[in-house]
Formats: sequence, structure tokens, C-alpha cells
Amino acid sequence: MMELENKVNSPNPDESQKHSDLPSATESDEKIVQMEPELNLDFASETMIRNAKAYLLQKSTISNINLYDHLAELMTKVLDERPVDAVDIIEDISKKIKRWRFTKKIDTLRDEYETSMAHSLAEVQKTLFIKAAEDEEAADHEEEMQLETPLPNVMEMAFYFEQAGVGLSRNEMYCIFLALKQLVDTQPLQKCRFWGKILGLKGNYIVAEVEFREGEEDTEEVVEEEKEEEKEEYKEETEQDVEEEGEVVEDKPPASTYKPPPVIPKEENRSGANKYTYFVCSEPAKIWTKLPPVTPAQITTARKIKKFFTGNLDAPITSYPPFPGNEINYLRAQIARISASTQISPLGFYQFGEEEEEEEEGPVRENYEENTDFESIPVTELLDNLANWVHHTAHILPQGRCVWFNAVQKKEEDFEEEEEEEEEAPDEPEPEAG
Repeated sequence: MMELENKVNSPNPDESQKHSDLPSATESDEKIVQMEPELNLDFASETMIRNAKAYLLQKSTISNINLYDHLAELMTKVLDERPVDAVDIIEDISKKIKRWRFTKKIDTLRDEYETSMAHSLAEVQKTLFIKAAEDEEAADHEEEMQLETPLPNVMEMAFYFEQAGVGLSRNEMYCIFLALKQLVDTQPLQKCRFWGKILGLKGNYIVAEVEFREGEEDTEEVVEEEKEEEKEEYKEETEQDVEEEGEVVEDKPPASTYKPPPVIPKEENRSGANKYTYFVCSEPAKIWTKLPPVTPAQITTARKIKKFFTGNLDAPITSYPPFPGNEINYLRAQIARISASTQISPLGFYQFGEEEEEEEEGPVRENYEENTDFESIPVTELLDNLANWVHHTAHILPQGRCVWFNAVQKKEEDFEEEEEEEEEAPDEPEPEAG
């Protein structure tokens, strides 16, 4: 009986444990009082914490790195390595982390190769060495039909230049030979030769001197002349409109009596400074660009200025006196000057053709051919006596043309023609009176 009473009176240990786990009213009040200041502190500093984190996440304009990530990596590296005297070497660790960001991660299984300029150029020049079966058949047919080719032996010429210690490398000359061959295949040319290479600041120019077959270039000339005529007509119309508007104004300033010098016309194609046509490209296998004809104004201005070539044909020429055109025109003018002043040959190596000797073409005879009866001059005489050397190309006059043009006489002839037209014009018939 006593044991039962003790069991009844003594509480269950599990229940007593459960009751003990539950907080009492006084304890819960104390905890709430303790939690309130912490909650108030979090709400008050939340905005400040966000602003601080936003500031740390700002990326640098130089390295594109934010301070938050950099500090996180710095602390991670310090805790992982645990160096001695970390406070003394913290700056070196920071520099190593920054340097590591800019090193390229290369996979050990597959390396990532960078495309260099030589590799990209080789990809472009790969087309020079690819020859299809159709092209081979066409080439064999052309060799049977045509014994003469407009392209000379470039490699033989390169060999002679190499013996003299000048010129380009054999690999580059062979690529230029293949590029000239592509030009001959795409253009109706009668002659084609490698003129030279002009170096530029950002790119170079490989120059080819060509001569079209007769009648092949006429269509392009007609189109260019039509465009120039349209421009001149538009200028005349605008000048007339300006003059008519000026007549309406009563108090107009006195007109200038200055008259600009007459415009010297350019020489026709296949004559003078425009005897040959020139194509340029920056590298072999790239697109050939045809240079426009040169004008006397461009040649005379090119003599007065000195400019580096940039490698961009559309680049403007900023100079004084102002140059009439872009780099493509400046390049053409310098090519004309170099061609006219640097081509020499031994005396008697070239001769004028029989047809040209019979015909009187004017003060300058331009067409010449190689003399088959030429007897070579000893080398000692060629070196000692400069009279054994002659220029076989026409000289460019100070006017900018190979053949002098009389602008005053041209004006007088035009004026006389206008007077004759006025005299020949019939008078208006008088009305009949009936």
C-alpha cells in the first residue's frame, strides 16, 4: 500500500521532464525583453549594411574587379595557407591574386592556341596554292592556244635582284608571282609586271603595272567621263543659281576680279603619265584595287609635300598646299613620279618602232621596243661613263604632264569657235505682212 501511494504521489519522470522543458511565464518574458534590442539593432543597421556592401561591390574602371570579391579571395587564401607574419605580406598576397586574374587558364588536355598575324595571313594566302581540276584543264588549253603570256618571269627577275643584294625574299616573291597570276586571270591584260612594294605605317602596297588590251578599257573610261561631266554641269548650275540670287540683292559687295588659273586637263589613257594602269593590294591573295588616272594638279602638289603612307587608300591627305584627293590619288601621283624618273637603260637597248618613226605623233614619242640588234656595252664603260645610260620613259614637265598643254591658246580657240557659231547662226525670218 505504501508503494502504491508513493507511485501515485510521485510524478512521472517523462511528464516532469516535459513540464521542465516548457518555459515558465517569467522566463519567456525575460527572453522577449532580451530579443527586442537585437531586433531593433538589425532593423536600424540594415540600410547601412546594404549601402556598405553596394560600395564594396563597385567595380573598378581600370581592372574591372570589385573590392568585396577581392577581400573574400584574400581572406580565403590567408586562411588556407596560414603564412607566418601575414600582416607583413598581405600586400604581396593581394598583388599575386590580382596578377593571377589576368593569367590565361590553359587546359592541360587541350591547349588554346592564339591566332597570330602570320597564321591569319597564311589562311588568306592558302587560296594561291589551291588549283582545281577545271582550272588545270583551262590552263592547259590556254597554253596550247596562246604561246605568249602577259606575265613575265618574276622569279628570274627576283634572282637578278638577289644577285645585286636588293629585292624581296624568295617566299614573298613567289607569293607575289601567284597573286599577279590571279590578276592576269581575272583582267583582260596585254602586259603585266611587278612594279614594286611601297611600305606604309599600318600596311604596305604591292604595286602591279598593267596594260589593258585594246578596247577593253573603253567602257570604264566612258563611265568615268560621264560622271565628271555630270559633276561639272551640277557645279555650273549651282554657280548660276548663286549669281541669280546675288542679282536680287541691291547692296551686294564688290565682286572679286581674281580669276583662278585654267585647269590643266589630265592626259588620256595609254599616253603620258597615264600610259599604264596600276593595281595595288596590301598582301598577296588579297583583293587587287585599281588606281584612278592621275591629274596634273595631283602631280604638282605631290612634289611640294611629304607624307607617310598609312596603308588605307581612303585616308585623307592633310597637308599644305592642300592635296586634291585621298591617299589613293597621292599613291598614284608618287608612282607616276617614280616611274618617270627612275627607269633607265643602256644606250641603244630600246628603239622606237618603225610605225612610230613613219608617223609624226608630236613632240614626244612614247612607244618603244627592245632593239634586237643591240650590242652589249662593256661593264667598265657603263660604270665609268654615265653618257651610256639614258631614260627610256617620258619626263614629267613642271606642268604635271609629259606633253605641254597651252591653256591660253585653248581659250583663244574656244573663243574663236564661239564667234564662228554666232556668225553662222541664221537670222530670224521677218513675219510676212499680207
